[in-house]
Amino acid sequence: MRKTSLCSRVNVDLQRELARLSHHRTYRLGETVLAEMEATSFVGIVVSGVLRMQKSLEDGRQQLVGLLFRSDFFGRVFGGLSDYAIEAASDVILCCYERRAFERLTERFPELEHQLMLNTLDELDAARNWMLLLGCQTMPERVASFLLMLCRRGEPDEWVSGANLSIHLPISRRDMASYLGTTGETISRVIHEMSRRGIIKIRNAQDFEILNKRQLVRMSGRDDLSIRPAIAAQSSRSPYERLAAANGLPRSTGFH
Repeated sequence: MRKTSLCSRVNVDLQRELARLSHHRTYRLGETVLAEMEATSFVGIVVSGVLRMQKSLEDGRQQLVGLLFRSDFFGRVFGGLSDYAIEAASDVILCCYERRAFERLTERFPELEHQLMLNTLDELDAARNWMLLLGCQTMPERVASFLLMLCRRGEPDEWVSGANLSIHLPISRRDMASYLGTTGETISRVIHEMSRRGIIKIRNAQDFEILNKRQLVRMSGRDDLSIRPAIAAQSSRSPYERLAAANGLPRSTGFH
């Protein structure tokens, strides 16, 4: 997790401070991490499992507005109330920091604030992608895009290799349906149709094997999701970092 979270993109001194201030918390499936409109007392990073961000409407309905996976940052820094509830969509382990102590750290290490800004921009891009998914795509395209997004969050070497990809669905079908704006029955029909066409193989309700990556990309209607994660990650590095990676050199600082 440290290799992909913000901890990997800062210098050694800051990594040590983050390690010193951190503590782990464990939540079981369905437990609330932060309630809606609750003052944020701690922030952190997902070590394992998945968090769901949920918003309540005036009529009592609840809408899933986002998912946080391994290495994602959660919580609101610099005060304020949580605009949505954060709940455990699976059993989770979180690396947590007391909010005020974390804020003081940003004053001592400007690069940490820089990384928080980059994380915020990533979240904005993710929100825009989610709007595109819900507003323009058909249901088969949404399901295919979601599976591809899970692939991109996995191991880059598996995507590059010619081997079939294994995917574990880290949330329930109900959460997946809420996230994609449909029903569990519709999700099941689409998944079984993908299996019938030889695009995926169903192992059980939450585990799949991608048999035809190219066809899955075509089904999603999103050529941008075909970009290999390893290449995408490398393109986000600074020129020095790309040169260092190519020549086995250490990075000067760890941030873009």
